[in-house]
Amino acid sequence: MAGRITASEDQLRPDPRYNDITLSKFINCVMRDGKKTRATRVVYDAMDIIEEKLKKENNPDAPEDALTLFLMAIDNVKPYVEVRSKRIGGANYQVPQPVKGRRQQSLAFRWIITSARGEKGRPMAGRIADELYNAARGEGKAMTIRDQTHRMADANKAFAHFA
Repeated sequence: MAGRITASEDQLRPDPRYNDITLSKFINCVMRDGKKTRATRVVYDAMDIIEEKLKKENNPDAPEDALTLFLMAIDNVKPYVEVRSKRIGGANYQVPQPVKGRRQQSLAFRWIITSARGEKGRPMAGRIADELYNAARGEGKAMTIRDQTHRMADANKAFAHFA
């Protein structure tokens, strides 16, 4: 039964270390083949790496802990508009549409994780830590993907009346 509504939102528990539901969801997205312990270890190691970087940083505007930086990175990567294909009169148009909250979050998670997985040769924790750190500063591959999405929506503004 595809597309059936699940109670996953109600069943999701906050993660044990930071007591945050968003981080728990991120851990579930990092998880592969049902290996949650491994995914949890990778994400927590990434958070430890971020903590070390934050201790070394002397910028007064920098977040005080890794969880704040994580949430800031997710907020920065979230897209506000995206293009959706719509068939009208035999032609397909790329119509810009606003993105709902849950999809914003899932796209942000997906872009950060795929950007980290795209880099090879280093441990996953370090790659995720770098991607989150860069995203919090408004840089990195995930931010590039978000900017491209916004640019595409802006370029197709002429078809907004089809929405």
